[in-house]
Amino acid sequence: MTIAEPPIRALHDDRRSVGDGVHLVARTYRKGVRLDRHMHRQAQLVYAAKGTMQVTTPKGRWLVPPDRAVWVPALFAHAIDVLADIEMRTLYFEPAWLAREQRSDSLTNEFVVRVSPLLHQAILALFDLSSSRARTELLIQLVMLELHQAEDSATFIPLPHEPRCRRAADIVLADPTRDYEIETLARTVGTSARTLSRLFSAETQLSFKSWCQRARVAAAIQRLSTDANVSVKQVASDLGYASVPAFSHAFRQVTGKTPTEFAEKT
Repeated sequence: MTIAEPPIRALHDDRRSVGDGVHLVARTYRKGVRLDRHMHRQAQLVYAAKGTMQVTTPKGRWLVPPDRAVWVPALFAHAIDVLADIEMRTLYFEPAWLAREQRSDSLTNEFVVRVSPLLHQAILALFDLSSSRARTELLIQLVMLELHQAEDSATFIPLPHEPRCRRAADIVLADPTRDYEIETLARTVGTSARTLSRLFSAETQLSFKSWCQRARVAAAIQRLSTDANVSVKQVASDLGYASVPAFSHAFRQVTGKTPTEFAEKT
């Protein structure tokens, strides 16, 4: 396990820092880059101002298109896969700073937030070199407030740990376009349908059917956010849905939006 060093391009200038506990890093990554499993001594808010990434933690996979950001606690193992060229803007928070701000207890788990226009502009404004210290402090406070108002789990796929259940999950994730029968999948991983159903419910808090639907919708989100030329009809067909209305219904159940509404915001 790699513990990454503090950000190389952290902003240490007093005019840009909030006390000594917040650092900013801007980087660009090309599609296909993988940041292998590692952790940071700081907590971090990872945002792709452009592009799409996938963040994998011990609990599951978070798909992070441009209208989402992911919170990763300090010393929390994660890997990042760049699915489309990204302009990453990362805010690093020292644990001592979070404790002083009385925010550490509420930020001990990873989560994804829906990035509102306000949060988007606040993050980008933090990287404005002309910002005064007072402005930077206010922007940091605004970002922290927005984190608690925009938490969203629509792009999260919980990953089971029990070996048989995990093998079944990996089979589905390898090709989420198929319509998997739990009886067939259970035989493949060496258990009964009843046991596999129970395991999925206990380990992911979702039924097997709901988990498969979430995996399929996540595949749709990835396609819509990385291919500007693909149509909703094509995605629905590629993912095995009988019709666009059926696909839209499933998509809305998971994300609260239709595929068209989602595509317009990415």
